[in-house]
Amino acid sequence: MATEVIVPALGESITSGIIAAWNVKEGDYVEKDQVLYELETDKITSEGLAEVAGVVSLKAEEGDEVDIGAVIATIDESASAPAGGSSEKSESTAAPAENETPEKKSDAVSPAVRRIAEEENIDPASVSGTGKDGRVTKGDMLKAQPTSRMPAEKSEAPAPKPAAKAPAPTGERTTRKRMTPLRAKIAERLVAAQQEAAMLTTFNEVDMTAVMGLRKQYQDAFVKKNGVKLGFMSLFVKAVVNALQEVPGINAQIDGNDIVQNHFYDIGIAVSTPKGLMVPVVRDCDQLGLAEIEKEIINYATKARDGKISIDDLSGGVFTITNGGIFGSMLSTPILNAPQSGILGMHTIQQRPVAVDGKVDIRPMMYLAVSYDHRIVDGKEAVTFLVKVKQALEDPARLLLGV
Repeated sequence: MATEVIVPALGESITSGIIAAWNVKEGDYVEKDQVLYELETDKITSEGLAEVAGVVSLKAEEGDEVDIGAVIATIDESASAPAGGSSEKSESTAAPAENETPEKKSDAVSPAVRRIAEEENIDPASVSGTGKDGRVTKGDMLKAQPTSRMPAEKSEAPAPKPAAKAPAPTGERTTRKRMTPLRAKIAERLVAAQQEAAMLTTFNEVDMTAVMGLRKQYQDAFVKKNGVKLGFMSLFVKAVVNALQEVPGINAQIDGNDIVQNHFYDIGIAVSTPKGLMVPVVRDCDQLGLAEIEKEIINYATKARDGKISIDDLSGGVFTITNGGIFGSMLSTPILNAPQSGILGMHTIQQRPVAVDGKVDIRPMMYLAVSYDHRIVDGKEAVTFLVKVKQALEDPARLLLGV
């Protein structure tokens, strides 16, 4: 008896995906709930599990685009497990020969793990596996620290080459690879946002002295009580919610010829992942405390890094916050996350001389940018919104008092 492996429905708007990697080979014996493949769509990357145990027969190859509902493999349940357990188990747990090299040992891991090992120069043998029977998973590789880098990688910068030296004649000057569905969709949405909205950006700067002092004073007590650190993002989320309540015109969107006014505060937090930018949504931020927001952000960051983000996690936000400052960005003009009408860009904190009470003082300053849809948001509303965010951060007591 053979059980079909069918591409499952992942969301109303998703009709197909690309098989990014097979984690098994033709003829392998698989256990129930073993990861068989990774499927990339224009929104998420998901893993397919075996519904039954048996010998697998592949009907599609890596890189194939497959429709939702398509049969991509079968599992023969009548086949018995090989002596000593499944082929994957025997490969992954077998002791290497004395002369076996790390490269040969990597053949026992999944194609996704091998791909990350090659792209990021990480030795799978040095990574602690959390998968079945200690197998190194894709998530383990993405979380690997620099100490897990392959020996061939050197920490010091290579010596500069003479500018006049020509490249080796046998080396490739360019490489070409297919754009992933997720990257293609990101590109499509970013271009559409610029073409469809009358996008404008306004700027301001915020003195982070009070926020940094607050974190320093209460960080230990906050961690002890809540188990997470008090970060900047939860304070920015609260400042944004406060500003949206004061300037509700930003919390609206265009639907055809109608303006839809939102009365809830689901805030999207842009997260950079190896697959591209994702924006998971923290729900009902007006009802959450700082610790709850921090935990939600940590949870989403972990899910995004491990490729576990779902469609529901990315849907329904009314406003987005993006933090280019973690990469050192000093100033930028963020692009709207359609159909939202506003997005806040955070930037790096820099010590700068500023005038305070008639005297020059060195303060930790951050530039803020708000991009907005000028079709429904007037300049006065956008500027007022950004000033409200600035005021809440420079005087955090406003967030507690709701003023």
